[in-house]
Amino acid sequence: MTNKAGPSRQNTPPPAGQRKTSMYTRQMVVMIGLIALCLTMLGAGFMALTYRYHQAESRETLERNVATISRYANSAFSDGMTLSSHQFQSYITSVAMISNSTILLCDTQGQILYAAGTNLPKDNSLLGAYVPSWAVNELMTDMTYSGTTTFNNLLATESFVTGVPIVTYTVDPITGENITSGKAIGILFLAADASSLLNFMQDIFQLFLITAVAVMLLSLVICSVAVQRITEPLKGMSRAAHKFAHGEVDTRFTEYAHRTDEIGELAVAFNAMADSLAQAEKKRSEFVANVSHELKTPMTTIAGFAEGILDGTIPPEKEKESLQVISSETRRLSRLVRRMLELSRLQSSERVAAQEQFDVAEVLLQVLVSLEGKITDKDLDVQVDLPDGPVMVWGDPDAVTQVCYNLLDNAAKFAVPKGKLALGITTKGGKAYISVGNEGETIPPDQLAHIFDRFHKADGSRSAHKEGVGLGLYIVKTLLNTYKEDISVTSEDGFTQFTFTLSEV
Repeated sequence: MTNKAGPSRQNTPPPAGQRKTSMYTRQMVVMIGLIALCLTMLGAGFMALTYRYHQAESRETLERNVATISRYANSAFSDGMTLSSHQFQSYITSVAMISNSTILLCDTQGQILYAAGTNLPKDNSLLGAYVPSWAVNELMTDMTYSGTTTFNNLLATESFVTGVPIVTYTVDPITGENITSGKAIGILFLAADASSLLNFMQDIFQLFLITAVAVMLLSLVICSVAVQRITEPLKGMSRAAHKFAHGEVDTRFTEYAHRTDEIGELAVAFNAMADSLAQAEKKRSEFVANVSHELKTPMTTIAGFAEGILDGTIPPEKEKESLQVISSETRRLSRLVRRMLELSRLQSSERVAAQEQFDVAEVLLQVLVSLEGKITDKDLDVQVDLPDGPVMVWGDPDAVTQVCYNLLDNAAKFAVPKGKLALGITTKGGKAYISVGNEGETIPPDQLAHIFDRFHKADGSRSAHKEGVGLGLYIVKTLLNTYKEDISVTSEDGFTQFTFTLSEV
């Protein structure tokens, strides 16, 4: 390859101030970031759920215990017991020790009358102290209290606290139901140390942190291997592409072609592209060589005869004949240039495949009439096999006219004198099959595969037919490909026939 622009574009460094980031780094950052985010969300959700579960369990236990004490107090006070009774306070102490909680017995103003439990200050100086008014007001308003507090440091540590009012009731002698007086005679607070839950949550967090670090390290190894398995083939393919761009057209990416994933598909696609480009480069080289050869022969002839006339090598009586040769070769060069321009136009994106209805039989007959002179000169036997009515097809009439002209012109040119020139049209399956054949030399089978190549001549000689430039059949093939139509050729026993298709209306 001689293209020097491609590699320079591929190797262009990033703009100043823009740091190059590899795909490996980006993928690793994204994957590790996602794993870290998932672990964080999972840990936060698990911690919150655990905390709420244990908090709810502690509160439920407190509410159950305080309800039990409240029922006992209501019953005891109904039998004449008071808040300062030794029996009642002993009961409270026993419950506090059994439930591993703290109990505060207060009057309706929140003054502590008795305190027992495991979460009291060391000096046990709570007697006579007051529970904060906001807790008392909430309890007296809602007839219950629940919260996490130290009661302004009345309790030694942060605690879950539940409170209820203590009321007396009487038994209805008729129904036997308890009738509440509705008047509170005291307040009962039950508290459970919350530090144990916090310690438990701390242990859970430490365990989760260790597990998360282990998972992150393991994920880092796995992600590194997985990402490298993706990026390494891409790096190899990039190196192969650079080699290919620098002219090493035999470079192929075979290391990962056996894989069945997207990398394998990419490797196969790269190799197919490389094969196609190598074939295109080969055809380009052949094309340049063919053009050079086609131009060299007439240019050499023209130069030779012109120099012969100028230097007197060719006598005056031969000058007219020499000028005729120069004129003939000049026309040949003109035809070659026209065909090259025509071919360039056909292969450019500017050409639009127009579609309209027309009678292909009429087009074929018009072309036949235009070549009457060549046909008459060789005294050819023209055999026409056309349907009785018109054969309406879709396509570009000008393009189809050019196809028919090139085929008929070739058939007349290579037909033997007084030989047969056959034209025919048949229809089948929505297609019209147009055939042009002639009697002449049989084309060898190995030549048929290249009959539509640029500058190819079936007789193997580039100068046997001075009028030809080897582009007619290639243009025919290109025109028909534009309309997604086919053309085929057969050559047996001295009869060669070309057949192309058009879509019927």
